[in-house]
Amino acid sequence: MNRLTELGLVLVATLVPAGWSLAADETAAGSAPVTVYTKDNAPAAPKVEDLPLKESVSQYGITWTFEKPARVGQFVSGDWYVVGPVTVASVSPKPLYDQDVTDPSADEKRSYAGRYARNGSTLNLSVKGWPGFDSRTQGHRYDPNCRALFPLAMKPGDALVSTISLADTNVRNRMLGPSDHKSVTAIRIGAVLTCLAEPAPDDAFRPSYCDRSQTIYLSRNLKRELLPRLKRTRSASKPQEFAKVFQKPWIDTVFFGFCAPSENMPQYGREVARAAGMGTLLLCCDFTPAEKEGLLIGIVQAGVDYWGAVRAGHPGWQAHGGHGSGRKWILVFSGILLGDPDMQNPYAKYPRLKFGEDMQTMWGDGWTGAKALYAGHVGKEGSRGQKGWGPYEHLPPEKWEARIGEGYRHCCTSIAWVGEALAIRLMRAEKIWNYDAFLAYCDRWMTEDDAEFVKKVKDAKGWDFSSSQRRTWDRFVDEMWAKYRPTLQPPATETWKRKP
Repeated sequence: MNRLTELGLVLVATLVPAGWSLAADETAAGSAPVTVYTKDNAPAAPKVEDLPLKESVSQYGITWTFEKPARVGQFVSGDWYVVGPVTVASVSPKPLYDQDVTDPSADEKRSYAGRYARNGSTLNLSVKGWPGFDSRTQGHRYDPNCRALFPLAMKPGDALVSTISLADTNVRNRMLGPSDHKSVTAIRIGAVLTCLAEPAPDDAFRPSYCDRSQTIYLSRNLKRELLPRLKRTRSASKPQEFAKVFQKPWIDTVFFGFCAPSENMPQYGREVARAAGMGTLLLCCDFTPAEKEGLLIGIVQAGVDYWGAVRAGHPGWQAHGGHGSGRKWILVFSGILLGDPDMQNPYAKYPRLKFGEDMQTMWGDGWTGAKALYAGHVGKEGSRGQKGWGPYEHLPPEKWEARIGEGYRHCCTSIAWVGEALAIRLMRAEKIWNYDAFLAYCDRWMTEDDAEFVKKVKDAKGWDFSSSQRRTWDRFVDEMWAKYRPTLQPPATETWKRKP
């Protein structure tokens, strides 16, 4: 039995899982006219008196009600803002705190002594602590002191993240993930209400929920001309459909996806990387600007959110199996499209920042003859006390100390990275990406004939890793690779065979 079968994984042809439903107040992607804002039709910021005066606003099933009517507007992402200061009198669904939670688990009782939460809200989400969303959060990544209590005063610079909890944390509904894998989060949906000092133009991206300085990026400045217009392949989804993956805020400050709302974003880094790769490859295809715009806005908004988290002190998304993948390309891609040199080169200002793809690939002398190597479960440095969690491909299989490195190389990393690597090359962004070992390793994954090596591993260890290399998780990525990687230099068959 090979590793993919063993984990219950299948290669999927469809990009958006069937069975998803839209919230009642959510407009289906592509059902309404799309405005592509450029410098030629750039909207002016409205006057505050021109904004609607509302008693409440709703998004994704979450309603914020104000103490008195307030001036509100929407960012290009569709997220709401309110011109403050303002007092939020209540949020619906009502947060359930303490004695209102009637079904606390034994672990909740031991850990929080009655300070429980469901449908929690947090004001000004921190990257250095835990939110107050739901006391069922795995790994005790919940802080009752960070629960927002209503009525709640908000001032310009504030961002309120409100959530709807899952009724059953055993639900098996992971975005883009295998249908037999249960949720790792207790949260179903999250939405962001931002308090601004003054109105924003209609093409403004929402400031990152971690950004107290509220940096405003404008979609009129997107460098759409940098996107190729390649003939799409047979399995290409409509970008308006795939935009749904990025439509809601990606709330991703807590590692392992434990606080990532299940209907907002993927809960596992492998699926984050797949979403980043497929989404940006779709943007490189020959759809019209209007067809691409919703997906483009969603990906860039996620990049703005990640950049705000980094600037607020987030350490990055480090290698740990498949968990740390995907975020770097979303960040770099967004920086390229926005023309922001700091965002597209995050290491320049934050040299200790961590990203899974870079930590888990390296140059070396591999036992197969390859020079671009997989660097192990947690990357080049390994993990003290965990044998076999670091580099191992420099050794023959009989000397491997653990299965975990080669297992995760096949199940949860390489098969998700290829779409990102191809998009980087198609956009001629190799130098901006600034880590050749990753790109060369992806070339190796897709071109190395590993039949002999699979046999040697099986003979030495009894582990069968056949039928996984030279393909990815998603048919669309396989098709794009086969059609376009041969057109790019240097050839994919050569980059991984020599050190630069």
